[in-house]
Amino acid sequence: MLGAGAAPARAGTLLPERGGSPNADSIASLYAIVLALAAVVFLGVVAALVYSLARYRSSRSPVATQIHGNTRLEIAWTAAATILIVFIAVLSLSRLSSIEHPGPASASEMTAAAKAGVGPAQHGTLHIKVLGRQYIWMYRYPGGVYSFEEMVAPVGVTVKLDIVSMDVAHSWWIPKLGGKFDAIPGLVNHTWFRIEKPGVYRGQCGELCGRNHANMIAQVRGVPPAAYARWIERQRQLISGANVAGARERQQLLSGKQ
Repeated sequence: MLGAGAAPARAGTLLPERGGSPNADSIASLYAIVLALAAVVFLGVVAALVYSLARYRSSRSPVATQIHGNTRLEIAWTAAATILIVFIAVLSLSRLSSIEHPGPASASEMTAAAKAGVGPAQHGTLHIKVLGRQYIWMYRYPGGVYSFEEMVAPVGVTVKLDIVSMDVAHSWWIPKLGGKFDAIPGLVNHTWFRIEKPGVYRGQCGELCGRNHANMIAQVRGVPPAAYARWIERQRQLISGANVAGARERQQLLSGKQ
């Protein structure tokens, strides 16, 4: 679940991991704001509790004070809580669109996409299909290329994912590249990321999917666009060669049976 070069002891201790993709950074920033507000509320409640324990301790007030309420105080904390909740809701909704949708590609992203071999019809966006099955991830790229366990993606190019499952419920999650998305049989979930710098970003299935769930690891390797184009071509040749070899062996087996 760790991003490139991150140490298990400090990665994502208090905040979600960031630094891999803009949507992950937005999630981490939003989380940090909510955490800071929660800390202020927590400290306020603790301070009020400590004050009350000191102010109304039994040594100072042997007889308990009978209090029937304070209308102004009750209105104040109700209004404060309402304003805080509304602020968090508005802030979250204002950032939700940029987290869910990458927006149009910039000129630099279009250039990177062209170097990676992503056609102009895709508007600078690479589409990859993520298939979960017990207990491995499979990635299907345009043009019939595929890989297992490790996804290779070009740096600086928006990658849109279609996430599905072939058997039971799984969950695809690379913490530094954004939120966690379930892979459900018969349902297609969508997410995206755009890697900012080359590296290996690691994750794991986030949904208990069987006894070997812990072995269902995942990782994305970000490479320069030109290196991605070379990898795709090499992968295509390897798959083609494997298909030819498989067909030849199958023919030999059938000939031997006859």
